[in-house]
Amino acid sequence: MARLLYRLGLGAHRRRLPVVIVWLLVLAATAVGAVTLSGTTSNSFSIPGQESTTAMERIQSEFGSGGATARVVVRAPDGQKLVAPPQTKAVNDLVAELRTLPGVASASNPLDPAAPTVNPALDTAYSTVTYNSTVGDMKPEQRDALLAAAESARAGGLTVEVTGEAMTAPPEIGGAAEVIGVVVALLILALTYGSLAVAGMNLLTAAVGVGIGALGVTIATGFMDLQSTTPILATMLGLAVGIDYALFIINRYRQELRDGADVGPAIATAVGTAGSAVVTAGLTVVIALAGLAVAGIPFLTQMGIAAAATIVVAVLIAVTLVPAVLSYLGRRVLPKRERSGAGPRPERGVFGGWVRTVVRGRLPALLVTVVGLAVVAVPLFSLQTTLVPRQPEGSTQARAEQLIAENFGAGVNGPLVVLIEGRDAPAAAAQAGQLIQPLDDVAMVAPAMPNADRSAALVTVIPKSGPTSEATEQLVTDIRGKLSGLDGVTASVTGATAVSVDVAVTLDAALPVYLVVVVGLALLLLVLVFRSLLVPLVGVFGFLLTIGASLGATVAVFQWGWLGDAVNLDSTGPLISLTPIIVIGILFGLAMDYQVFLVSRMHEAHHRGLSSRDAVVSGFRQAAPVVVAAALIMFSVFAGFVPAGDATIKSIAFALAIGILVDAFVVRMVLVPAALALLGERAWWLPSWLRWLPALDVEGSALEDDPDEKRELVGSSR
Repeated sequence: MARLLYRLGLGAHRRRLPVVIVWLLVLAATAVGAVTLSGTTSNSFSIPGQESTTAMERIQSEFGSGGATARVVVRAPDGQKLVAPPQTKAVNDLVAELRTLPGVASASNPLDPAAPTVNPALDTAYSTVTYNSTVGDMKPEQRDALLAAAESARAGGLTVEVTGEAMTAPPEIGGAAEVIGVVVALLILALTYGSLAVAGMNLLTAAVGVGIGALGVTIATGFMDLQSTTPILATMLGLAVGIDYALFIINRYRQELRDGADVGPAIATAVGTAGSAVVTAGLTVVIALAGLAVAGIPFLTQMGIAAAATIVVAVLIAVTLVPAVLSYLGRRVLPKRERSGAGPRPERGVFGGWVRTVVRGRLPALLVTVVGLAVVAVPLFSLQTTLVPRQPEGSTQARAEQLIAENFGAGVNGPLVVLIEGRDAPAAAAQAGQLIQPLDDVAMVAPAMPNADRSAALVTVIPKSGPTSEATEQLVTDIRGKLSGLDGVTASVTGATAVSVDVAVTLDAALPVYLVVVVGLALLLLVLVFRSLLVPLVGVFGFLLTIGASLGATVAVFQWGWLGDAVNLDSTGPLISLTPIIVIGILFGLAMDYQVFLVSRMHEAHHRGLSSRDAVVSGFRQAAPVVVAAALIMFSVFAGFVPAGDATIKSIAFALAIGILVDAFVVRMVLVPAALALLGERAWWLPSWLRWLPALDVEGSALEDDPDEKRELVGSSR
């Protein structure tokens, strides 16, 4: 691989203009495609084939419903009733206006005697507004018109708030916090390189890669139903790894120039050595992300494949566009005092002193690290997950749900729907209602509603508890168990809480399979890279501690509310169900990135004949500065999505940011060197029954060992 990448780097140097033009044309083509071919995204996390999803599809078929809905909650002024003539007129006028809004199919009148939705005190009511389009097809102007109607009714003295799925807008990319994250990354690069121009080049090449990846995902929305979080995850990951992969190659190029190499050979060597590590690290990330497909959950597979494709683009950019741009910069990537000729490689005093301290106290360092991270992971044991989104505190959605909970009961915010299909469905539905009513946490069972030909009927169940409570989730299971014995009909439970329960069960079953497949493949890859069994095992053990600490801290903040103000947290509650598996997949790939970049330099030093302990010190001293810079950049990018992010992205971005800090600064900077120093020569041991495996020369040892081969490669590439 080193030889192939050496040729690729040399070719990019010699044909730098065509390489730059090709990538700019690809970026322009994807931009045009995104504008002309893009579609809408979805906020639904259902799984095809599960009971709740199938029931929703059947309800749409049997009852002709299925459009996005909103609830407009109205409250009379203090001391007044909605049934008083002035307030009744105001409510009727509001309903009439709601029915004329763009895209609205119907709007119920809460004061209709045939189907009232007013509280016993007669001072609060809600209208259900149904749209012709689904949530993903809702246009911003439709939401704006709904909010404008509510504001108009407020002018008449009513308190009016709006909630419901129709109010769910897709998350946006490019807020102020994200921009600050990128600026911080630029400053870190500038300090690392000692040059703002080189830092800007690094950021620009990464931006080209993430632009192509994100725009490609946008094009895909025109051909498939992608989740609204998919483009953001792809952007977040693509930007972080794009910056880091370019950083590794540029750093190695600068080292080669300092050692006296000419520009062309220096570029080729950087791509052949650091580029090999980039490809290997990128491959581990791709395995981790694409491996999400083993869960068998379509929306998770789409997220993984989209993010993996963006990573592939970032790797290709790093080994082609970056060397082409470096060719234009030449020796200007070095500070002015170093451009005239080779200078001594600067000693990394801080990092050298750090690793020597860790190696000397390797056993205490190892024990303190393991115990400390285990303590941080303790909150993980109280992890709760849901797919029901939390509304931002102070928003009209949160105020509407609070009004409903106070005046109608918390369960009205998350009703369960039972679909009965089969012979004499209305009678069976009535029987089902009688069986459900005595169950714990049932507040009310509405009368059965049959369809036109009486082949199906709906039973609406209002829980006592809110939609994210464990009691309501248990109620879903209890209803299914109670109705399993109905003869001659099929009973299915659906609703947002039922979908959440079904997805959680599927995710719980998929997570162990995912870990076995992905960790197994990555272990095999790392064995091929390092020709060692213990080094990959140390890396994976460190990753498990990283995951525990990352998710433990996330539970403490987002579920327990600790330091919530620091992340601009609106409200506490269960994490989104897909958070654990997404975070595990992404962090595994990134943790193995650091393992490859750090330990490959140790392996390279050991290959040159240094003792195991000296190789740890030498490799750490060379790799640690760039790993630290890369980790700080990734942290700043992920942290930029936390303050203003929506509930789903906020918790995932926070978990990734904490995970990066823990993995880079605790696991890779302390645990790994301490463990390898403790293992000594055994760290590089490979059982005889595995020695038949091919070796992946990610350090470019073949090129370093045979300078004549370098010259031959240069000649053969002309």
